[in-house]
Amino acid sequence: MTDPWTLAREKAARANVTLAPLTTVDDADLLNQVIEATWGGQHMDREVVRALAISGNSSWGAFDADRLIGFVLGWAGVDASGLHVHSHMLAAIPDRRHAGVGEALKLAQRAQALEQGIEVVRWTFDPLVARNAWLNLGKLGVVIDRFARSFYGDMRDTINQGERSDRVTVAWHLRREPSPYVVRADPIDLVMRSPDAMPEPAMAELAHASAARIEVPAEYHDLRAADPVLGMAWRDAIADAVERCLDAGLLGAAFDRARSAYVFATPDAIEGGL
Repeated sequence: MTDPWTLAREKAARANVTLAPLTTVDDADLLNQVIEATWGGQHMDREVVRALAISGNSSWGAFDADRLIGFVLGWAGVDASGLHVHSHMLAAIPDRRHAGVGEALKLAQRAQALEQGIEVVRWTFDPLVARNAWLNLGKLGVVIDRFARSFYGDMRDTINQGERSDRVTVAWHLRREPSPYVVRADPIDLVMRSPDAMPEPAMAELAHASAARIEVPAEYHDLRAADPVLGMAWRDAIADAVERCLDAGLLGAAFDRARSAYVFATPDAIEGGL
């Protein structure tokens, strides 16, 4: 396995940032500036950032000189599978997105977790946001193994206000080199985009399927802003399809960027296994 910190710092260098832990209340003020620029309408209590740091859960920041342009924040958690890191927030300021900053921060989080003897990171994300799906499945190599409608209830930030907060939960297995999984089976289509941008659900039988494909809008937030009714149609269609896949024992293992589509598969159809 490549040294995790070397991997993180090399990625940060390619994104023209340096990585540093966020441990003080002054760091929390910088972090909140990124939160406001990303979501609007929310903030993190300064004391929480400090408490996380002294309990071994340091947030990590990406700096351009002395300017904080992104961060990742999480903490150690435990569930039926054992100890893991729950990653709660990842953000980069708008003019530095799509440049590798988020990936570098996640790799720093991975390196810190492995250093502490933790081998899994979990987090949630909105399955309608294709760019997050690409980072998570297409670059880092997570798997989707849980889903809940209205996971956070009614959210009040600018992005999520008035939206049903559906979320998938992913598992990132840290001993594996960060890279996408490969699905070895041909997927059946569960949701496709029609020519007029409407979702086209298919009631294909999953009982004997090894893989299934679920298309999502390439830019969901733009679509929803232009047509909230269409946005809700997509949210319902994706929720139904993801639930069907998970109920049938399929895991979200890949993201086809060209088609803006998830690929769910049975564990034996995922190269390398899980």
